[in-house]
Amino acid sequence: MAKLLSNQVLEYLDKHNEANSLDLSTELGEHHDLVIGAIKSLQTFDDLITVKPTVKKIWEVVPEGIHILENGSHEAVVYNNVPDKGIPQQELIKSSPYAKLGFSKAMAAGWIKLDNSSGTPIVKKKVSSIVDTVREHLKDVNNIPEKVKTEYKKRNLLREVVINMLHVEKGSNFSTKTEKLEADLTSDLLTHSAWKIKKFKPYNFDALGATLQIGHLHPLLKVRHEFRKIFLEMGFTEMPANNYVDSSFWNFDALFQPQQHPARDAHDTFFVSEPCISTKFPMEYLEKVKTVHSKGAYGSQGYRYDWKLEEAQKNLLRTHTTSVSARMLYKLMQEGEFKPVKYFSIDRVFRNETLDATHLAEFHQIEGVIADYGLTLGDLIGTIYEFFKKLGITQLRFKPAYNPYTEPSMEIFCYHNGLEKWIEIGNSGMFRPEMVLPMNLPPDVNVIAWGLSLERPTMIKYGLNNIRDLVGPRVDMEMIHNNPICRLEK
Repeated sequence: MAKLLSNQVLEYLDKHNEANSLDLSTELGEHHDLVIGAIKSLQTFDDLITVKPTVKKIWEVVPEGIHILENGSHEAVVYNNVPDKGIPQQELIKSSPYAKLGFSKAMAAGWIKLDNSSGTPIVKKKVSSIVDTVREHLKDVNNIPEKVKTEYKKRNLLREVVINMLHVEKGSNFSTKTEKLEADLTSDLLTHSAWKIKKFKPYNFDALGATLQIGHLHPLLKVRHEFRKIFLEMGFTEMPANNYVDSSFWNFDALFQPQQHPARDAHDTFFVSEPCISTKFPMEYLEKVKTVHSKGAYGSQGYRYDWKLEEAQKNLLRTHTTSVSARMLYKLMQEGEFKPVKYFSIDRVFRNETLDATHLAEFHQIEGVIADYGLTLGDLIGTIYEFFKKLGITQLRFKPAYNPYTEPSMEIFCYHNGLEKWIEIGNSGMFRPEMVLPMNLPPDVNVIAWGLSLERPTMIKYGLNNIRDLVGPRVDMEMIHNNPICRLEK
């Protein structure tokens, strides 16, 4: 059918030299879209036809105008409903669907008048006859003045329609017969030398390949990959951080965080109901942790409270990846002699937060840990400067802070050029002796650490103002599909 329609278009052009797609649609009795398709198929032949897009504006009668064509204009209907003796206004208004509008138009035209002498408004004819000009105009829209068309458009009787068309003329290679162009150079064409007389479709070097139906990396994973590369460049080893459920012992007690600390409350931490407790602990290390909490040790007076094993056994969704750092440092000393290490992890943590534009109950923590002889606060600051320099951040400030397991502790701020102010981007510190010495680390070994979230730099990188647009059911899948690979400025 499509081929037949294409031939009809060529035969029409052979007789008339040029045409437009709308006239062809009328002439051939085919839908305009089908004629457009036939013309575009003919464009694939080299210089067979020339095509230029064009537009045509026409006026058509809308449903209210069709009602007028069938029944008369609103004002004429009102006039015709007025008997010679008159009719009460309220009764007239109910006589037809558009009577209210028709009444005002008939009054403005001077066709009717309102008599209030009896106390009840009575509508009477003011002229003996009328000519329904509106109805006559709508019968022949093309021959009414443009000013009148505009007025009828305002009255919602007409609308202007723009039709996109194609103007077609004969090309330099015009013919009423078309030969199918070959798309591929096949073995048959080569064997029989038929390729010498065949015509081939030109290559379209601008054509895009078929989109592969594959998965796409989430922006968080893209930024995570960049952070991971920076740690590896700096000689760090990645810690296994896939144990989301942990005991209170490793999450709090091993970090010298007291059992009465507010973070252990259910309002801040997700506790696990099944299994609700852990029972396997390194007992020698546990006793040292208990002692440093309840009585003090290693030059510290501790917290001086009755430390309870039942509290340490409670299982929870870890609130930070520092619990992983504690496990790794303990494991390091169980392997024998101490050796300097540099660890990092990027993984999920969980806190009982109220969800809003900047907070989630589940998020990622980026953590770096270095253990070596004689490390100082200067080493921590220098390492942080080097780390953030690779992120393209050079303007840093440090503010003293408090953490149960680090002393000294520092919050990290950077200058945000877009916001033109200093913003907090991380936390840092040196692990307290009460935390590392029970693990049997040598007394002259210090451990420095710092951490930041993954979500905040990802939001900044991808221009997101609401964290729920990055994680959760509100995420736009097209955003994940279309966003480019992350490249941090380093």
